[in-house]
Amino acid sequence: MGIVKIDETLHEEVRKASSAMSRSINAQAEFWLKLGMLAELYPTLSYQQLQLKLLRQVDFKLAEVAHEQGAA
Repeated sequence: MGIVKIDETLHEEVRKASSAMSRSINAQAEFWLKLGMLAELYPTLSYQQLQLKLLRQVDFKLAEVAHEQGAA
């Protein structure tokens, strides 16, 4: 765990998003970091496909159901 310095404007946006998404500020920032890293690794995937990748990383069973329904 460490401290990351970010611009105050970005911090305010994280704070607002965390409130809207019912996440802590740290959880919201971590979510955006993970999603951004996946977006760089898989630039052709959609937001929904990236979310499925995150869910599969934690063995979320309904991620497979969502994937199968999307492929149908």
